[in-house]
Amino acid sequence: MFFKSQKGKSKLLNLYNQKLNELSKDYSETLLGTKFGKTNVICVGDTSLPPLLLIHGTGGCAPQILESFPNLSSVYCVYAVDVLAQPNKSAENRLDMKSLEYGKWLIEIIIKLRLKEVSLVGFSFGGLISLKALEFNETPIKQVFLIAPVYIVNGNPILNVWKMFIPLKKFIKTNNQAYIKKVMNVLFSEYDDFALTFMSATFQYCNMDFSPLPVISKNSAKQIKTPITIFAAEKDIMFPGKKMIRRVKQLFPSLNEVVLLEGSKHVPSLNNFKEIEELIYKKSK
Repeated sequence: MFFKSQKGKSKLLNLYNQKLNELSKDYSETLLGTKFGKTNVICVGDTSLPPLLLIHGTGGCAPQILESFPNLSSVYCVYAVDVLAQPNKSAENRLDMKSLEYGKWLIEIIIKLRLKEVSLVGFSFGGLISLKALEFNETPIKQVFLIAPVYIVNGNPILNVWKMFIPLKKFIKTNNQAYIKKVMNVLFSEYDDFALTFMSATFQYCNMDFSPLPVISKNSAKQIKTPITIFAAEKDIMFPGKKMIRRVKQLFPSLNEVVLLEGSKHVPSLNNFKEIEELIYKKSK
């Protein structure tokens, strides 16, 4: 099970609903049945507009990624997907990162929602999910935007263990806020009290997956024809920006644009998200 207890699940879902209500947007929520488990999707914007799917990262939820992109619903109908086995309202089934399961799951969602010509925006682990969808079946996808994505490069494992995983394990064991703040300072360019509370609750009450992250093969990347835009974070210790840019230029024949977010850690700042949003906004036509 993903949630360690009912108490923990309730606490996280309360935080989820708090963030959703703070967005002050008209939205609809749909629980879709899929082969891989029930999936919660939040829809914001006019359904006659071009569809855009937002896919959040590890330890995240749909309302958080919606908050990062407040203006996209004026030019897109935005569907924010709760990723399986994360602190949100979707099923607790964890899929196999090495297979195409996450891609099959996302394509099933797109088909169930009856969407075509979809723009995908994948942040962090959402980047892996987006690329897996392209590997499996890129037919319904028009363009993809990847922000500090998993599945292209990995950082120095010793540095990651020292700076992130040791403090994280200490936090899980002791629940001492000093340790989770160390992790947050490595991961986030900036963060607020809500992000700290949500991350603390996630690592306290959820069974997180710490298994090694795969990277896409050159052969798979060569098959992809959908235009891809990459936002690489310069100071991201997990997926270093400059290393990522070097590899994507060799990997993807369909690479459309590459942006280095200077000074950005893994989770971009509000200003960085604004810059990302403006570029996605421009490509709505």
